[in-house]
Amino acid sequence: MLEVSKLMRKYGRFTAVKDASFTIEQGEIVGLLGHNGAGKTTILKMLSGYLEPHHGQVQLNGISVNQQPKIAQQMIGYLPENLPIYPEMQVIDYLDYAATLKAIPSSQQLDELRRVIKATDLSDKLLAPIGTLSRGYKQRVGVAQALLGQPRFLILDEPTNGLDPTQTAQMRQLILEVAKQATVILSTHIMQEVEAICDRVLIIRAGEVAMDAKLADLKQSHRLELETSLPLEALRAAVNSIAGIAHISQVEVPIHHRYHIELNNDVSWQEISSQLAHHVTQIGDLYALQPTITDLETLFRQVNQQPLQHQQSLEGDEHAE
Repeated sequence: MLEVSKLMRKYGRFTAVKDASFTIEQGEIVGLLGHNGAGKTTILKMLSGYLEPHHGQVQLNGISVNQQPKIAQQMIGYLPENLPIYPEMQVIDYLDYAATLKAIPSSQQLDELRRVIKATDLSDKLLAPIGTLSRGYKQRVGVAQALLGQPRFLILDEPTNGLDPTQTAQMRQLILEVAKQATVILSTHIMQEVEAICDRVLIIRAGEVAMDAKLADLKQSHRLELETSLPLEALRAAVNSIAGIAHISQVEVPIHHRYHIELNNDVSWQEISSQLAHHVTQIGDLYALQPTITDLETLFRQVNQQPLQHQQSLEGDEHAE
């Protein structure tokens, strides 16, 4: 389990991260969303122990990353946005070097190298200089070094940045496989990335956690949109016996009658839709009936359009990421 409490980091007078708190359970895949400069990379650097917070705590399975960084970092695999790789080194030499830096015992290094090479499908490129690799293969090398040591917690900063659609699909599948044994947090500004592989989303705005939501909850609609031939009073009379409808409001449209139907939180829209369709068609025509589901892009836009509680200076904004 990763526990983050009131994390704060400044660059001079600029506060890049402010009072960030969240918990990530074992096995979760969590997406960190935010505009460029929102503070995502700064948060990841503090989670990895690469950067010290000015305030707050990061604990990994009860071990403080702040106070015991070497012990905590043995459980962490980290892929930074700009991986410091050596273009003249062969892939196998680089991975061997990374295994040594991670203090993997020499008796285990060969098996560990074989494991990460198989996981990232790098067998055909082991003798190739890293500088000759495509962006997709360089990313695979970065993920391979992050996987060394079988980390319990994997931090990925923009793992699909610059990849083509095929490479992106391969990287997503790799992350899903890794998540079977490790907790994963990935930073991205691509909404589709989060929707494709994540269980939860943390939206970062101006250095703060502005939203923490499970994607499954976002897909549970509590509003239906109905289009019918029935006027408002007739509709209310028709559905009066349906438990779970909280409110009906009419939308002005030139043709037919359109309504927003708010549901109670303890009912499913599927069950209410079935009953609603049955009652409406008994006395009128049903033209359309669908749930209103808040997609991630809409949620992200709404969060970033809300007024900030605290105004921050833009000085040093280039450091926030």
